[in-house]
Amino acid sequence: MGFIRHVVCAMSGGVDSSVAALLLKRRGYSVTGVFMKNWDSLDEKGLCTAEKDCEDAYRVCQSLDIPFHQVSYVKEYWHEVFSNLLKEYEKGRTPNPDILCNKHIKFNHFHKYAINTLGADAMATGHYARTSQEDEEVFQQTHKAPPTTLFRDRFEIRNPVRLYKGADLLKDQTFFLSQISQDALRQTLFPLAGLTKDFVKKIAAEAGFHHVLKRKESMGICFIGERNFENFILEYLEPKPGNFVSIEDGTVMGTHKGWFTLTLGQRARIGGQRDAWFVVDKDITTGDVFVAPSTNHPALFRDTLRTDRFHWVTIDPPPELARTQMMECHFRFIHQMPLLPCTVTLNMNGSVWISLSQPVRALTPGQFAVLYKGDECLGSGKIIQLGPSEYTLQQGRERLVLAAQNKEQQTPEPAS
Repeated sequence: MGFIRHVVCAMSGGVDSSVAALLLKRRGYSVTGVFMKNWDSLDEKGLCTAEKDCEDAYRVCQSLDIPFHQVSYVKEYWHEVFSNLLKEYEKGRTPNPDILCNKHIKFNHFHKYAINTLGADAMATGHYARTSQEDEEVFQQTHKAPPTTLFRDRFEIRNPVRLYKGADLLKDQTFFLSQISQDALRQTLFPLAGLTKDFVKKIAAEAGFHHVLKRKESMGICFIGERNFENFILEYLEPKPGNFVSIEDGTVMGTHKGWFTLTLGQRARIGGQRDAWFVVDKDITTGDVFVAPSTNHPALFRDTLRTDRFHWVTIDPPPELARTQMMECHFRFIHQMPLLPCTVTLNMNGSVWISLSQPVRALTPGQFAVLYKGDECLGSGKIIQLGPSEYTLQQGRERLVLAAQNKEQQTPEPAS
């Protein structure tokens, strides 16, 4: 009898990971299902939602007749994701916990647990994404210690594994995988790579996974659930009241409980204001949150940004960028926003400037700038600085025109 490959599949209790485990079993692998608990919480009714999810995952494993394990990363999640999140909010940024969770928990701690503790040949998840590897190539990968130098040695990875969009472009989740390590990617299978969500649901129904099909699709930040974000964040951060200030004339419009309860582009709830005002900027030194009177105000639109040190999924940095310091590709900073052409400029410290082909609404520090070339996800970097808004540029142009006009008026007519 031939050697049977052992694959550990991350199980969330949802339809995608359930079908991923089923497909792995159908491919003839020895599959182990593992449920990760990352957050200790009760929902509004005092029920622990993780317990229900865990029960659903266990039922799927029972029906597939595969071993089931539960592993807790509550402590790791708190230190490596949530604490980082709170620090970002305090700096006036809006972080992305899903990208951080994949980077630090699922494709780091869980990857090591699957390979080193459970002795798996590979791990698998229910993400809609694909890689440049066939299954058999995944099993031939060996774990290497991460490099200690600033840039990865480009000769150390002969054939880097590339990350590509899944076949279902609406569900494609490469955005959330854009910070994962080359090491973890090399040892990961994505069984849903070539499938659409509708087809996955059909497989689940035929397999009798009715309990997971009834579940609501998980959206938003996992640990907040249905709760109001402002109430949630004020459980962890001290209120820091400040003013809502009009970006146009400096009028104080009202007060807020802390700049960290607000993100750029959202509607500002200002007592006594009938018209809608939108958050366009924050000053964390004064506590002022600047607002504008329309959802498409020019103060919300910008076309340049800088990231922190960029994480390239394959070669660090890409050869074209290393050669010329500039590269054309596509950009998004929200999961399903249309990809936008951009030019990337590499800085000496590994960070990048990104110039967009057109201004974008509500570019937000703390979110991730994710880059693509065709179907390939190149990686991402956290947005830490924004270029001037259209409104600032507009004001600058108006001042120049005024200055020029004043100069003309002040210039005495030459004597005839």
